[in-house]
Amino acid sequence: MAEAERIIGTPDVPGTAGAGPEQSDGNAASGDRSGSHESATGERSGTDSGADSGADGTSATDERPKGKRRIAVLFTVAVLAYALDLVSKMIVVAKLEHHDSIEIVGDWLKFEAIRNAGAAFGFGEAFTVIFTVIAAAVIVVIARLARKLYSLPWAIALGLLLGGALGNLTDRIFRSPGVFEGAVVDFIAPKHFAVFNLADSAIVCGGILIVLLSFRGLDPDGTVHRD
Repeated sequence: MAEAERIIGTPDVPGTAGAGPEQSDGNAASGDRSGSHESATGERSGTDSGADSGADGTSATDERPKGKRRIAVLFTVAVLAYALDLVSKMIVVAKLEHHDSIEIVGDWLKFEAIRNAGAAFGFGEAFTVIFTVIAAAVIVVIARLARKLYSLPWAIALGLLLGGALGNLTDRIFRSPGVFEGAVVDFIAPKHFAVFNLADSAIVCGGILIVLLSFRGLDPDGTVHRD
């Protein structure tokens, strides 16, 4: 009997024979699940991190002004406005003051040289020094604001204001009757309206442009806000 068993061999036991492969498959499956879980966790972490980084990057980009500063435009417009005003006043003082007015469009528009101790269009002649201080303050504010200027329309508007303020401030300082009390030269005289000069025109145009830009929600730094 023992000899027969030796020749035929001991029969395989199903539980014993299959234990190795099944255990191996189970370990493999467990490893796959663990790997998949770690991969999924890593992907979610990477996605969340990327989303946070993207959100932070986007917000930082939105907060950072775009484009280049428009300081050159501001000062170019200011210099042109100031030069036109200065040259026109020199011509008026040399050629028109103490002479008869010149009719440009009949009685509707004349060139007539007058000295104005007040503000624009002849208002407030008793507050010459105050208007001088205000003009100087406007120039300082515009110069400080230029560092944050990224909007072209704002650069033009502030350049007009700066050139006009400089033009009238020059008269306040250097013309009679004295420093900071000088009378501004006005010469543009429409019918039924106050006499003014090119500096006054630049200030008014710049102010109107600023109001329009503010209504549109455009800030000097180039951003647009909606109230």
